[in-house]
Amino acid sequence: MENVILVIHLILALSLIGVVLLQRSEGGGLGMGGGGGGGGGGAMSGRAAADALTKLTWILAIAFIATSITMTIIAAKNAAGSSVLDRLGDAPVEQPVTAPVAPATDDLLPPSAGDTPITPPPAD
Repeated sequence: MENVILVIHLILALSLIGVVLLQRSEGGGLGMGGGGGGGGGGAMSGRAAADALTKLTWILAIAFIATSITMTIIAAKNAAGSSVLDRLGDAPVEQPVTAPVAPATDDLLPPSAGDTPITPPPAD
């Protein structure tokens, strides 16, 4: 059921984008959009086509919002009873990490004049 609504939602989204892009700009900011019902004499005048696209835009927008709300309700029902805090209780407890013991400071100092070099043991 969830997948069917998701597919319908995606089709509605793409259709809504297409219908909005087909509509003529009211402001005419780019100078495109052309004249209304000029010399063509088609089946629909420019104003009638604009009204039809406006109605179609409203229908697609309402259907898009309805599928959005439906998917939200379905997701809420599927997630009922599970909380992030519930999942934290099941998490394994980490052991504290102990810092390595620092070496003695004598090993970090340069040899002094009185130190005798360490000679390897004699070979047998």
